[in-house]
Amino acid sequence: MMLNIKQISKEYSGQTVLNIPQLEIIKGESFGLVGNNGAGKTTLFRLILDLIKAKTGEIHSNEINVAGSEHWKGYTGSYLDEGFLIDFLTAEEYFEFVGSINGLSKGDIEDFMMRFEPFFDGEILEKKKYIRDFSKGNQKKIGITAAIMTQPEVLILDEPFSNLDPSTQIRLKKLLRTMQEEQKVTMLISSHDLNHVTEVCDRIVVLDKGELVHDIQTSESTLKDLESYFSVE
Repeated sequence: MMLNIKQISKEYSGQTVLNIPQLEIIKGESFGLVGNNGAGKTTLFRLILDLIKAKTGEIHSNEINVAGSEHWKGYTGSYLDEGFLIDFLTAEEYFEFVGSINGLSKGDIEDFMMRFEPFFDGEILEKKKYIRDFSKGNQKKIGITAAIMTQPEVLILDEPFSNLDPSTQIRLKKLLRTMQEEQKVTMLISSHDLNHVTEVCDRIVVLDKGELVHDIQTSESTLKDLESYFSVE
């Protein structure tokens, strides 16, 4: 078991925004999280990453309580939003910083950046621009790339396809499928786009107002089932 969530709840201003009695994610699973705005998707990811504190419950990553240890951070890569970036650095400086704190050599970092050139599509490297001056889509490319750089066992991405052009979305889906199939990375991906999440994830959970309402294995009918669910809503 890679992630085990037990009796987790979160409140804001006395209102419960997340309440999950039990959720388990096995090692190597590609896990999709969908739901309308305010469903609790980002809140769940922030709890898993110990960025906020739960009202009740515990989250264990590879049997480690995330709130009581730093060890799990060594094998976890994540990108939720621009707050994860250091926006006064160039892209190269940011990759060098992330790589260095994770024990990568300068050569390793340069090789990694070269391998990601197709994903960057000529828009990131050697631009002599601070990250804050890139478009939202290119900032997302930088953040996702940095999350993958350390070859994590667990990868958590919040709305990774938003603000990306169609070509980059296709490249990203191919990259994520390859990581899951060849490297057995445990992936947690949230998305408002039902097409993308059903293409990439082999299991999908639906959150509604903080409650887990569906937990399904992806099949040929999954997209239609999800569209039917949300059209009723």
